[in-house]
Amino acid sequence: MSAYCILTLGRAVLAVLAAMAIVGGKIVNLRKQMQGELKSLQREVGITFLFVTHDQEEAMALSDRIALLKDGALEQVASPREIYAHPATAYAAQFIGQTNLLRAEIHGGLASCGALQWPAALAGNGTAFFSLRPEAIRLASEGTLAPDAVRFRALIRQQIFSGSSEQLEVDCAGQSLRIRIPACGSLAGEHEFAFFPEDAIPVRG
Repeated sequence: MSAYCILTLGRAVLAVLAAMAIVGGKIVNLRKQMQGELKSLQREVGITFLFVTHDQEEAMALSDRIALLKDGALEQVASPREIYAHPATAYAAQFIGQTNLLRAEIHGGLASCGALQWPAALAGNGTAFFSLRPEAIRLASEGTLAPDAVRFRALIRQQIFSGSSEQLEVDCAGQSLRIRIPACGSLAGEHEFAFFPEDAIPVRG
């Protein structure tokens, strides 16, 4: 690649990044479009981009691999899908997306956290932390659930409509949980919810 091409490419990348910085969070759709342009540009030229951001969604959208830093040290290095689905630590789970961080007691292969109890493939007994994403919890009334589903009842404290989804804050025997379900209309009172044991991901505290 000639020096002229490199210079032109550098100007193009800087132009996209500058535009993204200018619009910031003001025009969400335009910002997302620019993210797509930058991703396409990177694929076309086939070179490595090092992109530094504090915006989790931006990191997920633009990256092939994410290096998550905490206090100047690497916390986890993985693909966006891997770091979201299988965070290594409680910090990674909470920083990338939303999660319910559950502090559970392990005894005889069962994890207990308040009114919640589920089988956990962890050796020994003691305290362990689990990441349970809001979208992993569903209304038990939605379709047929497998026999190993963990069911619990909870009181809805807050419901926020987000277009295609509903964000719920519920109270399960004094424990607050965040849940994200497909848009379904207004909910109130107590409902039965469920998740699968494999969705509770063990993480280092």
